[in-house]
Amino acid sequence: MPKRRPRARTRAKKKDPVYVDGKRPRPMYVDYKDLELLGKLTNRQGRIVSRRKSGCTAVSQHAVAEAIKRARFMALLPYVGE
Repeated sequence: MPKRRPRARTRAKKKDPVYVDGKRPRPMYVDYKDLELLGKLTNRQGRIVSRRKSGCTAVSQHAVAEAIKRARFMALLPYVGE
C-alpha cells in the first residue's frame, strides 16, 4: 500500500495594510504624514519592508515606497534606524 503524502498547507493571504475597509483607495495614494502606517511598513533599521512580508500589492507597495521617501525628505521619518 503506497504511503500518503501530507497535503501542502495553503497560507491565508495577508491583508493589504493600505486598503481602507477592504477596498483599494482610488487613486492609490498613501499619505506621507501618516506615520503610524509608515512605521508599520518599515523595519527597526528604517528599511522599507518587502511586499512578501508586508502583504502589499505591487501598486500599493509603490505608493508606500514613495510616501516613505517623501516622509524621510521632510524629516518625518529617519533614513537610518537605531
